[in-house]
Amino acid sequence: MRLRALLETEALGLRLLGGDEELDRGVRGVMTTDLRDPSRYLSGGELVLTGLAWRHDAADSEPFVRILAGAGVAGLAAGEAELADVPGDLVEACSRHHLPLFAVNESVAFATITEYVVRQVSGERAGDLAAVVDRHRRLMTSGPAGGGPDVVLDLLGSDLDLRAWVLSPTGRQIAGAGDPLPPSTSAKLAGEHLAAVRTGRRGPHRATVGAVTYSLFPIRNTGRGAVPAARDVRETVLSDWLLAVEADASDWPAARLDLLQGVTQLIAVERDRRDAARTVRRRLAQEVLELVQTGAAPAEIAARLRVAAPVLLPGLGTAPHWQVVVARVDWGGQDGSAGSGTGTGIDAGPVAQSLLEEILVDPAVTGSDSSDRIAVAHTGDEAIALVPLPTVPVSPETGEEEAIEAGLHADALLASVRDPLSAGLADDGRLTLGVSAAVHSAEGLRGALEEARHARRVAAARPGRVCAAGHHELASHVLLLPFVPDDVRRAFTARLLDPLRDYDRRHRAELIPTLEAFLDCDGSWTRCAARLHLHVNTLRYRVGRIEQLTSRDLSRLEDKLDFFLALRMS
Repeated sequence: MRLRALLETEALGLRLLGGDEELDRGVRGVMTTDLRDPSRYLSGGELVLTGLAWRHDAADSEPFVRILAGAGVAGLAAGEAELADVPGDLVEACSRHHLPLFAVNESVAFATITEYVVRQVSGERAGDLAAVVDRHRRLMTSGPAGGGPDVVLDLLGSDLDLRAWVLSPTGRQIAGAGDPLPPSTSAKLAGEHLAAVRTGRRGPHRATVGAVTYSLFPIRNTGRGAVPAARDVRETVLSDWLLAVEADASDWPAARLDLLQGVTQLIAVERDRRDAARTVRRRLAQEVLELVQTGAAPAEIAARLRVAAPVLLPGLGTAPHWQVVVARVDWGGQDGSAGSGTGTGIDAGPVAQSLLEEILVDPAVTGSDSSDRIAVAHTGDEAIALVPLPTVPVSPETGEEEAIEAGLHADALLASVRDPLSAGLADDGRLTLGVSAAVHSAEGLRGALEEARHARRVAAARPGRVCAAGHHELASHVLLLPFVPDDVRRAFTARLLDPLRDYDRRHRAELIPTLEAFLDCDGSWTRCAARLHLHVNTLRYRVGRIEQLTSRDLSRLEDKLDFFLALRMS
C-alpha cells in the first residue's frame, strides 16, 4: 500500500505535517516504538508509530529522525496525546531528512492504525493475523520481550499453528514452544544457518533435516541506520541467535513473512536484555584479569575474587576454585593462516568473547539465563574466561571441602559445537581454545592464565577449523611444537610420512595406522598385534615396509621419536 492511502481513510485520524511529495512511498509494515534508537527493530518500509515518550527536549528530534531515515522507513506518525501538538523541532527534522510526518489524533489508538496497515498489506481481512500482530505490538510496548521468547513462540503456535525454536549459533536451544528439538537436529540447523549467512544469502534460509523442512530466520540488529552498510558479517555470525520454524516459508505471502520478521525483532529485545545482564560479570572478569596481568599482590586478587564469587555462584558461602579458559578467533585467507584478523578490520576480541560465553554454557541447559555464572573478558584478540568450580563436601564427619575434580575438559567443550561453528568459520576462520588446570588460590591464577594461553597455542598448531587443548596435554615434547616454523614442520612431516601415505594410497596397506598403533604400544609387538587384530608376522612385515620406505629403524629411540613428532604435527 502507499502512504497516500492513509490520508484517504478518515477513520485513522491522520493529518499530514510534511512530506507531501513522498506520499507514493510503499508501506510494507508497521512498528510502534518509544525507544530513542529503534534501529535494531527496523528493516525498511515501515510506518513508525510513536507516542513521543523518547523526546525530552528539542535536541532529541534530529537524531531520532536521522535514525529512521537511515533505516529506510516509509513514514513517521506521532501521537498528539502526550504533548497535545507535534513539536516544531520534529517537523523541521523530518523536513530536512525528507521523511513524511503525520499527526495522530489522540482519539485514535495505534492498534487501529496497525490493524489497518496489516490488512491492507496482506490483501485480505485476516482477522487472526491482525490479532497476532496486535498481541506482538502489546508485548513489545509492555516490557522486555513481553515475558521472554517463549511467550512469543507460544503465540505462533496457538494463532498460526507454527512450531518454532530460538537457537544459539552452536545449536543450543534458548527457547521453544512444545517439545525441544533433538540436539543433533539443533546442531544441524545452526550449521546450515551459519553456512548460509557466510555466503551472503538473505534469510529466511531453508533447511531439511530428515524428512522435516525448516525455515531459519536470523535474529540480529537489522537497522540500517545503526551500522555501516559495509559491516562485515564475520563480526556477528558466531554470536547471533536464529529462529527455526518448522515450515517451508518459500511460498509464504509477504504479510506472514513480515510477521515472522516482527517476531525476530521481539526476540532481539530478549537478546539485548541478556547482553545487558552479562555486563556485570564481564566487568568483574576484566578487573580480575587486569590485576593478574599487572602482577598485583595475591591478597588484592583474592579480595576481588571474594567480590566476584557471590555474583558467579549465588547462594554459595565458600569461595570456589577457578579454571581459566582462553579462546581466539582468527580470520584469514583460504588456509586460515592470517593472524587475528587485524588486516580484515575485524575486532577479534569481542567476537571471541561472545563465542566463549556461549561455548561455556552446558549444551543440555536451555534458556537464555543459563550462562549467568560465566565471566569472560577480552584483551587484544583473546577472550579469557574465569570459570568458578564450586566446592563440595567430601566428608560428612569433617566437613572438609575440595574442588570438583572433573572441571572443564578442552575436548568436551567443543564436542557438541564443532560442526556448526566450523560452518560459521567457513574457509577463512579458525577457533582455538586452551584450558588450564584448576587453581585453589589467587596465587595460582597467573600461572593458570599462562597455562591456558600456552594450551591454546598448542591447539593452534593442530589442523582443523575448531581446535582445543588442555593442561594435561602440555607434555615436554608438545610444548615445543607450536614454536616450530610452519615450513620446517611441513618439510619434516612430508619427509617421514609422505612415502607411507603414497604407499597406503596405492596398496591400501594401512601403514600409517600401523605406525601410530606401534608407537602407542611402546614398540610392543604382542600388544600392537592384538590391538590391530593382526598376526605378529603380519605386523613385522608392515613395520619392515615402513622402515624400508623411510630408511629409518623403529628399534632406535631417535627414529621412534621422529615418527612420533611427525604424526603429532601432521
